[in-house]
Amino acid sequence: MDESKLKIIPLGGLGEFGMNCLALRWQDDIIVIDAGLMFPETELLGVDIVVPDITYLMENRECVRAIILTHGHEDHIGGLPWILSELNVPVYATEFTLAYVEGKLEEHKLLDQTELIEIEPKRKFTIGPFTVEPIRVTHSLVDCVALAIETPVGVVVHTGDFKIDLSPPDGKPFDLHTFAEYGKRGVLALLQDSTNVDRPGYTPSEWAVRPRLDEIFSRAKRKLFFSCFSSSIYRIRIALELAHLHKRKVAIVGRSMVESSEIAQDLGYIDIPPGLLINPGQIKDYPAHDVVVMISGTQGEPMSALSRAAVDNHKFAHIEKGDTVVLSSRVIPGNEKSIFRVIDHLYRRDAEVIYDDGASGLIHVSGHGSQEELRLMTNLLRPKFFIPVHGDYRHLRRNSDVAMSTGVVETAILLEDGDVLDVDTKSAKKNGKVTAGRVCIDSGSTGDVVEDLVIRDRRLLSEDGFVLAIVTINKRTGQVERQPEVVTRGFAAADLTDEARDVVARTLENSSSEEKADYGVTKEKIRIDLKRYIQKQTGRRPLIMPVILEI
Repeated sequence: MDESKLKIIPLGGLGEFGMNCLALRWQDDIIVIDAGLMFPETELLGVDIVVPDITYLMENRECVRAIILTHGHEDHIGGLPWILSELNVPVYATEFTLAYVEGKLEEHKLLDQTELIEIEPKRKFTIGPFTVEPIRVTHSLVDCVALAIETPVGVVVHTGDFKIDLSPPDGKPFDLHTFAEYGKRGVLALLQDSTNVDRPGYTPSEWAVRPRLDEIFSRAKRKLFFSCFSSSIYRIRIALELAHLHKRKVAIVGRSMVESSEIAQDLGYIDIPPGLLINPGQIKDYPAHDVVVMISGTQGEPMSALSRAAVDNHKFAHIEKGDTVVLSSRVIPGNEKSIFRVIDHLYRRDAEVIYDDGASGLIHVSGHGSQEELRLMTNLLRPKFFIPVHGDYRHLRRNSDVAMSTGVVETAILLEDGDVLDVDTKSAKKNGKVTAGRVCIDSGSTGDVVEDLVIRDRRLLSEDGFVLAIVTINKRTGQVERQPEVVTRGFAAADLTDEARDVVARTLENSSSEEKADYGVTKEKIRIDLKRYIQKQTGRRPLIMPVILEI
């Protein structure tokens, strides 16, 4: 290993959206920026979440000094419990982000053994050879930071997720000045968010949604159901202010919405006037035109409060004819079916549904910078090396093109998960790869890692069904006692069942007494012969499970 080079090693988030995780290494010291998760694609059957493969960190566990978090979204903190269960290192984050992290670690029984260290914008801290200054940025969540990291070869800036909002609802604007100061002093490498690189112009401020929402609040004749991402504290704040302005009581429904609003209230990000909030059980006690229900479930999650209310299966939230339902969020790719299924149910209840269809004013704005903001950030920092992060490969490529078009970047370097970039004061070049990839977690059952084999079996079951071959063998004599049975599920082949029985019977006839005595061998022979027969007859590949009953 070249001791005089800084190593930049992405472990997740480059080549996909989510699972953001990146290691910076100088000699025997490693710091990790973010520890996110990703929600699975449809082909990962039965998988709840996907986290980065941290084999590299585990192989170098004695070098890992800390994990630093840029903000509290799941794609940046969701993988923490799985990483901390393998690596007990301190976690650095801002106050609001730590509040989210505490709840997550408590749920996984890791809170007592994890050291959590609060950081603040403009207050530098040192970890080994790295001096880190958090810089305030604006995003769809509050208390977000970029990181300026002084290393032995120069300053590396990691933007985290950002857009440039100079008048956010919490009065804590994007810190252009500090970025400009680093640009004057000289930045070696910039790692910049690529999420919205396809969008020209600027991303509107969070305040941009208020006029349209104000109109909706004033026009709603009956109950108003307001749903947004539970982490959209600015949006929750605007909705609460509008409810107060229009003299409506507010009931907050849904676990994530309740938790987020309580944390935001405790930390001073929202100020709720006395008497504004009511208990969900009190909704029925007020006239319909005097109530706003803040409800979670904007992405159509099956057991969310909004999904249950849409089919009239919620204890307190009952959507009736003439009620208004606002989905103040974007449709996350992959969630279209579940979201529009909920919207269909809402229409069946004769509700007026307002969602982000691009018409009649804004009810949602993105938390990520568009092209002109990305250009502005690059121009402010004037980095020697530009490394796009956060996004599919096409986003990374487009972001590097946008950066090079500014004329202030010497070199743009496209990395993918597992690439090792060696950087010194004059050069940056790829130098091999480390183990990187995805680890599938089935948190619904045991929280265990789901092996590739399990996912393959689930895919076979979903596409081709399964075949159960049941053989009864006399334990003392080794003789087959009765005709084998073949049971199929999810596999329409009634006309093949008799022939499949004959295939199993022939396999047993052609097996020696020693083979029959070894049930493992017998099962495998039955499986192979049945697989060959069914594939030849139908072209299908069901999951085949031989079962031997001893009598």
